[in-house]
This record gives sequence, C-alpha cells and structure tokens, in this order.
Amino acid sequence: MRWLVGWSSTAAGTSGLGTAGALGHDGETLHPVGSQLLWGDPDPLWAVGDWRPDEVRLVHADGQNRIAVLGICGATDEELRRALVTARGGALRHLTTWSGSYTAVVQVGRRITVCGDLAGARPVFHTPWAGGTAYATAALPLADLIEANLDFGHLAALLAAPDVPAALRDTTPYDGVRRIPPGHALVLRAGVREVTGYEPVASLAVAAPPADPDRAVDAVRDALVEAVRTRLSAPRHVPDLDPGPVPGMGPAERRAARGMPVPGIGADLSGGPASGTLALLAAGLPGRPGTLLGHGTGAGERLVAVTFNDLAVAGREAEVERAGTLAANPRLHHVVVTGGEETLPYAELDGPLTDEPGPSLVSAFRHRARLAAGSADHFTGHGARQVLDAHPARLADLLMDRRRRHLVRPVAALARADGSVLVPARVYGAARRLARTPYRAGLEELAERLMRRRFDESEGAVGASLAALTWAGPGPAARWLTGEALAEVSVLLQSAAERSASGPDRRPGEHRARAALARYAADLRVLEQAAEIRSQRLHAPFLDNQVVRACRALPEALRVQPGARSAILRTVLEGAGVTDLPPGWGAPSHASSAAARVGLRVETDPLLDLFSTPLLADAGLVEARVVRKALRAAAAGEPLPLDGLADLVSLELWLRRLLSRRGTCWTGTPARARAVPSGIQPRRGALASGA
Repeated sequence: MRWLVGWSSTAAGTSGLGTAGALGHDGETLHPVGSQLLWGDPDPLWAVGDWRPDEVRLVHADGQNRIAVLGICGATDEELRRALVTARGGALRHLTTWSGSYTAVVQVGRRITVCGDLAGARPVFHTPWAGGTAYATAALPLADLIEANLDFGHLAALLAAPDVPAALRDTTPYDGVRRIPPGHALVLRAGVREVTGYEPVASLAVAAPPADPDRAVDAVRDALVEAVRTRLSAPRHVPDLDPGPVPGMGPAERRAARGMPVPGIGADLSGGPASGTLALLAAGLPGRPGTLLGHGTGAGERLVAVTFNDLAVAGREAEVERAGTLAANPRLHHVVVTGGEETLPYAELDGPLTDEPGPSLVSAFRHRARLAAGSADHFTGHGARQVLDAHPARLADLLMDRRRRHLVRPVAALARADGSVLVPARVYGAARRLARTPYRAGLEELAERLMRRRFDESEGAVGASLAALTWAGPGPAARWLTGEALAEVSVLLQSAAERSASGPDRRPGEHRARAALARYAADLRVLEQAAEIRSQRLHAPFLDNQVVRACRALPEALRVQPGARSAILRTVLEGAGVTDLPPGWGAPSHASSAAARVGLRVETDPLLDLFSTPLLADAGLVEARVVRKALRAAAAGEPLPLDGLADLVSLELWLRRLLSRRGTCWTGTPARARAVPSGIQPRRGALASGA
C-alpha cells in the first residue's frame, strides 16, 4: 500500500519538537512507518510506502508555497508552478485537470489543500487530532493515530444500502475518521478544516443544452488516448533482478512463482471492449508500448496482453477466442493464464489487510493469479461500465427533460429480453413515477422498506431495471441483517431525509450513476491492495478525472441506447486508426456470476466454518444461523443475490484480518496506539449511539 499522511496544527510549532513529528501519549515523537518526509513542521507531510521516484514530485515557489503531486500526472514542472500561483487565490479545479491518476497537495502559507478525484479511486480522509486535523489518503493510519473503534453504523449501512450516499454519509469503518466525497477537496487553515466541491453545479430548473454526440465521443477518445500516452511516457521500471533459475521452470513461470511482474507495460485482454480498447491503444501509440528489449519476453516494443481462461466455468469461450484474434496484432505478445478450481471466488480467503472492506476480497486471489503474469505497469479496463453505461434511473432524467422518444429503443430492448408486451408500460410508468418523486420521499420510502424488511425479488433484466428506477434501493445483503441493524440504517435515512428537503443538486439518474461509480471505485481500491504484486502498478484510465469528465459529457440519449458502450469504444478505436475488430466484439459476458456460484458450491464447508462464530454476529449485524442457511441455499442453486453473500463474507474476512493484525502504522507509539484496541464487544438488543 501507498499513501500520503500529514496534519495541520492550530498554531505554528505545536505539532513537533523542531523536527517533523508530533507528541504522542508519553511525549514521544510520532512518525509514519516506512515514510519519506516531503516537508516538515509546522504542517508536515509524508509519503508512505513503495513510491517510485517519478511518482513523487515536489515543486517549491518559496519556503511556504509548494505543491506535491503523487501518482501518474501528465503536468510538466512549469505547469505545476503556474498551478501553484493560481491556487494562491483559492482556485482548485485546475489542480484536477491534468491527465493521469494522482493526488495533489498544495501548501500556501498555513493553508493546505488536498484534492480528491471524481470517481473516488483516490480518496482523502481526515480526523480531528491534537487540536488540529490529520489527513491521509488511507483511513487506517488515521484510525491508528486516534485509536479509533469500529463504526458499526457505517458497517450496517455498507451492507444494507451500499449505493446510498445518505446512508453512508462521510463515515468510514473507523469511528471518527471521515471521508471527503468524490469531486471535493479538503482545505485546512491552521488546523480548521473545510470540505468544498470543485466541480460546477448544473441547474435543475433548466435542462442542459443538448450535446453534440460526435464531439462528445471525440472528447472521450482524446481523454483516453492522453491517459494512455501519459503512462507510456513515464519512466519504465524493471522489477528486482531474478535471483536465478529453478529446475523445470522457464523465466515467465519463475517470475510468476516468485510474485514478480514482467518488466515494461502490459494490459488485460479479456475479450471485452474496455480492456481490448486500452490494449490496442497502448500498442498502437508511437514509442515503446511494451516490454524492454532484453527483458521479460525478449521481444522489445511488444505489449504483454494477458488473458485469463477459466477452466472451471464454461461460458467464456467466445471471449477468449476474441482475445486471441485481437492478440494477432504484431505489437502484442499474448499470454494466456489458465485457472481451475483453485482460482474460483472463495477458493483462497487468506490475504493482506486492506484499508477498508470490499466485496472483491472474495475474488482477490483469482485476480492475483492473472496479474502475476502481467507487467510492471499493467492497464485494466476497470470502470468502463460505470462511466459509460447508463444507469436505468437515467430514463427518468430523459422524461424530466421531455425527451420521451429516446426511451423507445432501450425499452424495446428490455421487452425483447423479457418477451412480454407489458414491459414498455411498466418501465415507462416506473420512470415517470421516479421523475415525479422528490428525493426526500425516496429516502423515506427506503427507510420504510428496511424497517419492514420488504425486499422485492427482481428477476431478469426487466426486474433489475424496475428495481433501479428509484432514488435509493436496499443492498443485496440487506435481507440477511438483523432487525436492529436495519432499524439503525432506517433511522439514519429518516434523519437524512429531514435534513435534505431540496435533495441533491442533480437528477435521479445522474445521482444514482455517481453513487454506483463511487462504490465501484472504492471496491477497486480494495482489490488493488488485496491482489497487489510487488513492483507492479495497476492503471485504470477510465477512472482518471479527465476521462470521467469526458464520459459525463456524453448525451444521455446516447448512453441509454442498447450496446452504447461498445459502440462508443468502437468509435474511439476507429478515431485512433484501429478498425479491424473481431465479430462479436462488445458482446456482454455473464461468466463472473457463474464463477461465483460454482465457487460457493465448491467452498461451502470453509464458508460455513467461517460463519460458525462470526464477528459480524458479535457486532449485532447478522445472526450466524441465518447466514449459514443462505450459504447452503445458494450452494444448492437457489436464486439468491450472490453479491449480497460476497458482501457478508468479505466484511467478515476484513474484520478478522483487522483484529488479528499486529503493530501500527506509526513509530514512537505505545502498543495500544492502534485501531480497534479492545476488539469487538458483543452488541445485542440495542441501537448504536451513532444512529
């Protein structure tokens, strides 16, 4: 893991002893473990973890005016200097408009500004500490700093309503540690904190002028190409030298067995449109797209394209075949990684502690098996679905803008999938009802559903679309929570409804789409930490700020059309000179849900043992027998929401890893100075005080 951490004190000279640090419980000086100091007192900042030299950039105007940019950033040093001058006046948005994925920290005198990203993949956290405010790009270091206990209200909301920002609020799994929302920045003035948004707010009273679809798609192409080019132009990294041969193993097998990636740049090539687009863009841009000559495959300037072939689950044969056709490009070196039952979800549940819980913990080993054959810099298509596809609630946005004719094709596609002539009327009625429902009423309706345990079953694409045509919906794991946990989340939602009379400053479809993107980005961050390969960097250009902005500018009428994502990416590739795509390119895949069901069936006994005495039951969130019954039913093939079971299993795994950890993120602290110092005390029969 890599993160930034620092603090802003209320008065100069109160945070340390003349060196960068702070006074702990017994007068000792605190420092983050494994850190490098970027600047010192009175408001120090550290970079913690295995940052590469080119990922840490520091530009000074003078002693108290400087900017630190960590990550992959396409700005030149001169652009950073100009941005620092502009930031003195309080402007923020320009700090987030460079290509790449990075975190910018600006210090102007005693004012510190930390910018989060638009998707939520690079979050910023903060907590009151020592009379000021500590901040970081990870929550666990701050939880260790203040010895935070678990926030059970947040954990309950994470299971009951994970896609509802009003339920999650700005909380984290650690009590007292807060998160700034995506699209916002944390501003600290001598220890006093303020969270402010940096994106312009569109008016709800007047519909936005219709965007030109061709120009919007061209903007997406330009943003994606620039995102890929920025990473290609960064210095190449060669992992630690191979310590020597192993009998019966070739170089690639030896690297994979030792957890070492291939030098250079590579990409996923699943056969889907997102990964294929990035692989072809990276291979086609000028320069050295792939491996270094003399390293890895020995084929210089060839991009390593990795395809995962699941031998335990059928259904992906067509995708693998398309990946092989794409890999016929002479600038690609195709590597096929095969996996059997040992790589199914739930098969391997041991792993490192991540900053936060996420459902991807149950499949981290599966991803690690693929990434071990990847490159030191590896492109992934994660996030394309969330930024390009239309959330079903966007149909209500079209009705609010009086663009009914654009509903014809998506509704007709749902009718064909369901085979019922009643589908158009049902979908149109649900969209019309959502367009006329105030935000407050939507939250109150969800609170009522949770309180009364009303979880309607949605079958097929039509059922899922109808269930999504609301301001807020219950999570897939909500049906297995205790009544106390559901009541706690219901109270939170009712309180949020009373405070939100006017609702969010966006339409319901846009609101739901942004919430879904934030949840996905948070889970991707968990996956990167859980499946991390030493010396490897995963790149998700679809979650870059500039790519997210370009995708948000796409007309809704274009988004909602069937096959819109593959059509947009096909146009992007055509604009970049790639036209020869295999038949069936862009076809949807449902192999992931099939793999999850097979994994549940194969690993039923270990999962039942996991929930013999679960920590979730001690926390008052579930009853062990209820979860065990659900696991048996899902393994037997009953149509239960598998995503909900993944949420439960991953949260239980995360709690066990958190409580079994040793040490802390800080030096100079006593052994008690870590998160959740007293463990989980059983909670029975009462709501948490935080409700």
